[in-house]
Amino acid sequence: MISLFDPITIKDQTIKNRIVMPPMCMYSAEGGYATDFHVIHYASRAIGGVGLIIVEATAVLPNGRITNQDLGLYEDEHVKSLKWITKQIRQYDSVSCIQLNHAGRKSKADGKLMAPSAIAFGTNDVPVAMSIDDIKEVINAFRSAAHRALEAGFDMIEIHAAHGYLLHEFMSPLANKRTDHYGGILENRSRLLREVVEAVRDVFPMDKPVSLRISAEDYVKEGLHPTDWVEAIKLIPHGYVDLIHVSSGGIVLVDIDAYPGYQLSFAKKIKRETRIPTIAGGLIEDPFMASGVLQENEADLIYFGRLSLREPYFPLRFAKQLRIDLPWPKQYERSKK
Repeated sequence: MISLFDPITIKDQTIKNRIVMPPMCMYSAEGGYATDFHVIHYASRAIGGVGLIIVEATAVLPNGRITNQDLGLYEDEHVKSLKWITKQIRQYDSVSCIQLNHAGRKSKADGKLMAPSAIAFGTNDVPVAMSIDDIKEVINAFRSAAHRALEAGFDMIEIHAAHGYLLHEFMSPLANKRTDHYGGILENRSRLLREVVEAVRDVFPMDKPVSLRISAEDYVKEGLHPTDWVEAIKLIPHGYVDLIHVSSGGIVLVDIDAYPGYQLSFAKKIKRETRIPTIAGGLIEDPFMASGVLQENEADLIYFGRLSLREPYFPLRFAKQLRIDLPWPKQYERSKK
């Protein structure tokens, strides 16, 4: 039976356990640069025993930031500050991943507000419908950011196609009303996603893992549902994506009935029908529940978001609860009993 503390190997990376810190914006960057806070923030979770650490949404263009305080990888100079993060994560035997993103119509940063169509999110300003040149610029920006991520020492890359940001906007018929070959049928609406994945793979080696974060459910009848994502993922060239990180919502304002494990059925379906490993989660904070998900083969890794913020060393507590004798950092061994 699979344990929460069993390792898993994905391409050239062996993750020491099935515990994932998901990307969560800290809104603490300066001009796109990581600060001392980011180094301490991520290093402490590595010391605490998290197997896979996914660094927060990092913009591929200045106007692709969610806010002006978001991390960026749109300049070569951004690489240096991120190297400090990957160095610390590696030092404490965790795997580092960075999530690359463009915020699209949900951006509150400086610059042109862009989206597939001129449809606002909620009460936000109406975005400009992107031209083909705009689309090409975004694709090239993802390619350049992926190259910089490799230079910064990241073991993995995650492409953000969830939570109502640009790639999700192109995917969802709720935000994409285009009539060209980037709109209409699902094959067309998913075209930008495929082109971004291919651009990332132009520069990020095939023996290294790439994760795809998706919002499997839009919670509106006319929106996206897990079946649509299964179809779209199957259109991506085989081997280009190695993990599907399953979340939900964000494309429109809607009330979601959120409870521990409320997204698990989405991850189970995606895993079963794409045959690609998945990261699942959603308000899961119990190690026994998480272990059960793995044992039932509903997912391959589990993410713990809010818990990662509240309790940096929660994996050490989980191991004790599961009666697993996990080695502690030598500096903290005196407090293990």
